[in-house]
Amino acid sequence: MSGTIKVLTKILTNVLIALYEPFGFSLLLFFLAMFFYMYAYEPTTAGKGWKRAIVTWYQKFKESVFFRKLFLLAFVTSMILFRTLLNRNLWMNPLSDVMGGRGIWDTVNGERQLTTECIENVIMMVPFSSVVMWTFQEKMEKGWKKILWYSGKIAFIFSVSIEMLQLLLRLGTFQLSDIFYNTVGGMLGGLMYCAVMKARKRL
Repeated sequence: MSGTIKVLTKILTNVLIALYEPFGFSLLLFFLAMFFYMYAYEPTTAGKGWKRAIVTWYQKFKESVFFRKLFLLAFVTSMILFRTLLNRNLWMNPLSDVMGGRGIWDTVNGERQLTTECIENVIMMVPFSSVVMWTFQEKMEKGWKKILWYSGKIAFIFSVSIEMLQLLLRLGTFQLSDIFYNTVGGMLGGLMYCAVMKARKRL
């Protein structure tokens, strides 16, 4: 029982830290991302000075459901990128641990130590894939099997992209286990989206 509490406490602590550290940066990054979106799709109204751009941003956020969905997606994505790429130290050998961890216990210098990285990698992708499914729900085929396939595929591609950037930029280590756990988290996020949509229909 004490071991379970220890694991849950460590997971909760790490998740809260992961949310707290990049919050301000992510807020700024996704505001800039949405301004870029407006200049791409609303150039006649947004491209008339910064005051007009802010007014247009507010009106778009107020009127467009899709814009609010993109807003949330940009925020979640920037939080993940900060955690996985933008706040990492350079590694001399990014291929030092290709397989990665396969459980919550790891052996370091002959000692068995608790690690919750695998669970955190799963948790990290759950909100991302849920928000992606929600944002582009009109373009997605219906049915939980299709959504499970789409969410798993999106999480897999996103995770592989992050791992490849970590390898090329030497920001962290390339690990196959991260890709696996992130993909599992993406699929769980897809299932969560299905459950929420089904509950909304019943209500």
